[in-house]
Amino acid sequence: MITGEIKTQIDNIWDTFWTGGITNSITILEQMTYLFFMKMLDDAQLVKEANAALLGVRVKDPVFGEGSWHNPETDKDVPFESLRWSVFKNYDATRMYNTIRNDVFPFIKNLNSGKSSAYSRFMENAVFLIQNERTLTKVVDGVEGLDMNNRDTMGDTYEYILGKMAASGTNGQFRTPRHIIRMMVELMEPTLKDTICDPAMGSAGFIVESAKYITENYKDELVKKENQEHYKTTMFNGFDTDATMLRIGAMNLMLHGVDAPNVKYQDSLSSSNTDENKYTLCLANPPFAGSIDYDDTSKSLLAITKTKKTELLFVSLFTRILQLGGRCASIVPDGVLFGNSTAHKAIRKELVEKHRLQAVISMPSGVFQPYSGVSTAILIFTKTGAGGTDKVWFYDMTADGYSLDQKRNVVEENDIPDIIARFKNLEAEESRTRKDKSFLVPVEEIRDNDYDLSINKYKEIERVKVEYDAPEVIFERIEKLQSEINEAMTEFRSKFM
Repeated sequence: MITGEIKTQIDNIWDTFWTGGITNSITILEQMTYLFFMKMLDDAQLVKEANAALLGVRVKDPVFGEGSWHNPETDKDVPFESLRWSVFKNYDATRMYNTIRNDVFPFIKNLNSGKSSAYSRFMENAVFLIQNERTLTKVVDGVEGLDMNNRDTMGDTYEYILGKMAASGTNGQFRTPRHIIRMMVELMEPTLKDTICDPAMGSAGFIVESAKYITENYKDELVKKENQEHYKTTMFNGFDTDATMLRIGAMNLMLHGVDAPNVKYQDSLSSSNTDENKYTLCLANPPFAGSIDYDDTSKSLLAITKTKKTELLFVSLFTRILQLGGRCASIVPDGVLFGNSTAHKAIRKELVEKHRLQAVISMPSGVFQPYSGVSTAILIFTKTGAGGTDKVWFYDMTADGYSLDQKRNVVEENDIPDIIARFKNLEAEESRTRKDKSFLVPVEEIRDNDYDLSINKYKEIERVKVEYDAPEVIFERIEKLQSEINEAMTEFRSKFM
């Protein structure tokens, strides 16, 4: 859990960027990740060097070797020593600024060979935007106070920084609240046997939360070599078309102990994405309003639902990239549930008739405040290729533990624990009625309603008869009140006039 002291440190670093002229939230986060990465590289090697010294051996695979590194941008040789955080942090302001901007930054941009991290692979187009020595010095001092060796603390720290981004991204993207991500992960219960994918990963929230779930629930099994290798390299897969978000997401994963995930630049809806029957679990909040190149959209996706709407195409994508028996939990806008277009009906029919649709969790519109007021739901299904939908579980979430306005203050009302408990015991839902917050709907009824998946189509609203007083009684009451007002006015006027 992040402490108040660390929050204060991060807030101070954030404010330093603002006063230094960098006010865009994404830019601040990106520039911070560069400095985090610089410090992490040196901290990791310091640990290696200490261990090697105890054993009397040489450091294996050092990032900072002996001698010099050739800087391709300046065509000069730079001593490895001066590229290390523990060294340049002690330089005077001018020397530090010139060293980081001219040498250290090009070094991490070119750190792409061998066993370099996923983060370093996305540094090619990175730009160093800190424009003055004073800002850089204060930020370096602030980052120096953070313990990069404690992965749990740094993971929480990075999530806190992500939470400070108050503006939505482009192409219909907006940050998914951490507690909603956590709920979806707990509903799906990932295991060490899973291969997990988020084809619109953004800052990698779903992948990171899945990694945390695995470490919390499979601690003993993770010590096995084969499990550890799978966890670090092949278990987690994420794609995005925003290079900035890929850098941010890769850093987020590094800070949570996932060193070499399959994270890459890819338009998941395009014909260049040939993934099929590959993953066992998809978790996502894909963009709802993105523009696409219709001509480059994968024909296999269009065969299921011919549309330009990204929210429908991504659902189609899940059914393709999952293995048989693979599970999916995805956030979708409400329109997916009840839209009348041929494409909307086609994707709903696909889920109901060709796979096993298990749950539709309707969320209140304030869940994504302050980024968006869009109404959303969570679709949960299993890929079967041969149907299997029997009864679909509906839940009407009305509270998520936070106020549903722009402030999103903590409140007592919270349906999330109830959602998780009921989903894991669906047999007990048989006795629930349509007047309850959750209930089961047989597939035949869904077919009869043209595959409409909106909860209001099936929920029974209990109407209470309200009896009002007769008009003459109401008028009599008004006349009495008016008489009292007149008397009071007369008394008041006699005292002051």
